Amino acid sequence: MVRSTLSAAEARRVTLAAQGFGAAPADTVATRTLTSTIGRLGLLQIDSVNVFERSHYLPLFARLGGYDRAVLDRLTLTRRGPYAEYWAHEAAFVARTDLPLFRWRMDAYRERDARPNRVAGVERTAGVRRELRALLAAEGPMPASAVEHEANVRRGPWWGWSDVKTGLEQMFRWGEVVSAGRSGFERVYALPDQVLPVGALETAPDRHTAITELVRRATRAIGVGTRADLADHFRLRSDDTAAAITELVDRGELLPVRVEGWREQAWLHAGTRVPRHVTADAVLSPFDPVVWFRRRAERMFGFHYRIEIYTPAPKRVFGYYVLPVLQDDRLTGRVDLKSDRQRGVLRVRTAWQEPGEHLDAERLAVTLRRAAAWQGLDGIEVTDRGTAAAAVAGALGVALVPHEAADDPAAADADADDVTT
Repeated sequence: MVRSTLSAAEARRVTLAAQGFGAAPADTVATRTLTSTIGRLGLLQIDSVNVFERSHYLPLFARLGGYDRAVLDRLTLTRRGPYAEYWAHEAAFVARTDLPLFRWRMDAYRERDARPNRVAGVERTAGVRRELRALLAAEGPMPASAVEHEANVRRGPWWGWSDVKTGLEQMFRWGEVVSAGRSGFERVYALPDQVLPVGALETAPDRHTAITELVRRATRAIGVGTRADLADHFRLRSDDTAAAITELVDRGELLPVRVEGWREQAWLHAGTRVPRHVTADAVLSPFDPVVWFRRRAERMFGFHYRIEIYTPAPKRVFGYYVLPVLQDDRLTGRVDLKSDRQRGVLRVRTAWQEPGEHLDAERLAVTLRRAAAWQGLDGIEVTDRGTAAAAVAGALGVALVPHEAADDPAAADADADDVTT
């Protein structure tokens, strides 16, 4: 049956089913299950903050339950793994075979960097880039830290990069170098032919063909979405996205639909099934596709979400590293989690119930126990901050502990590693 309208609840269920929610967590997660789930999502966004767990591990845990992170490391962090990095959303892991789909973006970055307001920085590193190409050709893939030397002085208190790192990042944007895994979570750079089939980027599809394919994949990944939703998944321009939608509709692959409460037109992939219910219990990374486009999360779930890592501690509302709580097809709460590995404890620094929602504390307790076990932690500690703190502590069978100032890191990088993402 062809659908022309969806209720708000149906739209949520379509999205969550497309995103891989609905199945009970398995005792053992096979490698092919990890790869098929990444395939559903299209990418895993990378972020350097490591408070509870690095962001790219969390979408798979949310959907599959406890899995062996070493298996994902072999897939994403090794030179010959099937995944590579690029600016596919923000910095993200994508299938290595999908890099040609972003050749047009590499060219666009090169054109942008040739503009009058940026060209000075490109000219300054021209000599460094020549040396880097020769060095990588002679010695093979390496991280920036293996190239830097005393003459390369960091400029600035936090993200100041040497000319070596600046040159590598320019080359990475343009496709002159590609990622070859990570070493100590630092990106390793390689010449394309060292890790890709020879000439892979030179035989890439043209811009329109590539963007149309990315929009098709975005629609399958998010289930149902507006033009802005589809554009955001791979960070595409609105006009390019509109042209791709028109072509996909003409080909019968996308169907226009109206969603209850949405002001804008939406599209659904042809053949999409609308589930009658979706069972889910998860905490979501701030960079999970369900919530990474904040306007969509608010429109779909009524969930106003802003990450507060970079907010001064006195001005934070919910906490430092706050994860939305997904229960079935609703975002019912949020928790600020920290893996205290020295003490072997998962710390629930704050716990909140969303206004107008029912947070099932017993179900959240099961999710938190699963999270602690996955992190190799023996206990769970709940502080007394948040509207759901007492209920969560009661469901876990633990006493509340006082919330202290130390639970609100004042510096933006207090729990972050200063690495390239």
